[in-house]
Amino acid sequence: MNSDRRILHCDMNSFYASVELLSRPDIKDKPVAVAGDPDSRHGIILAKNELAKRFGVVTAETLQAARRKCPELITIPPHHDKYREYSNMLNSIYLEYTNLVEPFSVDESWLDVTASEMLLGDAKFIADSIRERVRSELGLTLSVGVSFNKIFAKMGSDYKKPDATTVISRDNFRELIWPMPVSEMFFVGRSTTTKLNNFGIHTISDLAHADQMLLSNAFGVHGVSLYKYANGLDDDPVRAYDNREDIKSVGHGMTFRRNLRGADDVGLAMTELSDKVSTRLRHHEKWARGVKIELTTPEFKRLSRQKRVPSPINSPAAFRNIAFELIKELNYTNKPIRLLTVTAIDLTDSPDGGQITIFSMGASTNENNQNAKDENIAKAMDDIRGKFGKSSIKFAHVIGNDIGIDED
Repeated sequence: MNSDRRILHCDMNSFYASVELLSRPDIKDKPVAVAGDPDSRHGIILAKNELAKRFGVVTAETLQAARRKCPELITIPPHHDKYREYSNMLNSIYLEYTNLVEPFSVDESWLDVTASEMLLGDAKFIADSIRERVRSELGLTLSVGVSFNKIFAKMGSDYKKPDATTVISRDNFRELIWPMPVSEMFFVGRSTTTKLNNFGIHTISDLAHADQMLLSNAFGVHGVSLYKYANGLDDDPVRAYDNREDIKSVGHGMTFRRNLRGADDVGLAMTELSDKVSTRLRHHEKWARGVKIELTTPEFKRLSRQKRVPSPINSPAAFRNIAFELIKELNYTNKPIRLLTVTAIDLTDSPDGGQITIFSMGASTNENNQNAKDENIAKAMDDIRGKFGKSSIKFAHVIGNDIGIDED
């Protein structure tokens, strides 16, 4: 790869299921799945081991559907604290090779090992060394992509599983990447795939040779980025592990295709905005101790209101409920709204907020239990989107809306 950067993308194999089986050796040779609600026929499969995969069990399908394929499937509830603990141990191993470690999710991280090669060997050797250490020290396996940019490194870790290293270089990316369906391109979701197919773009090679003006007109800045990614032109750096941004607030706003009017419209908008905000919040491993809403009327009058919450939140359900209350307090449930923004404020690194306040003392046990349940559902959605793209799971009543919420 000459003077290029050497970037690894480390992606754990069946992470949730593998971690659970470490403490359940009695079922390691049986088909096992981690499910969001094992007591419900409609629970969602979050992860599965290799034996369950051979029966055709897939992530994001209902537990009922999975058991039709594999009646003897054993299900285990998720333990997110345990996954975070192992995630921290994994990143500690990565940090022994470079300080440029950027977590992408609980089980994925990018590493820039360019400066490490002089001491530790070439990038593929480092990748294989990491895989061996993780296997011997933690009892887990991972796949690693090695490339000259983050996008191709990510696609390399997906190229061959489980427990493999794939090198995607300037010499071979056209051979390895370009023949793939365009849906395999990182950051291309279901809706974008359909639109690209409608333009005659079916493979990543088609995307790499597409007219940039067409992509820009059809997808805006995202279209230009996709063209760059397909051609290996991504130059996004890997951030240092201790240099992650300490964010103070997270917000998302929309100007709608038509003015919102009535509780149904407001509720629909709140569902989408709260989902966006909470997803970003969880990505940063933050909780909010307050919620703020801002609205703009058709006459461009701006109104806002905010509220502290009894205990920190980061689930879409909690944000939606509080934001809807604030709209009611402004008496704008049935008045036209042109633009609406939901913002998580007063952020904290801990779900208990780090201290007991007069606000947290008011939280009931039922309320805290409901918040925990909502967070688990939200994390399950994060996992599905992380594996299958942003559009792989959405709230049902958002689909087919007429207020301008994109389905991708």
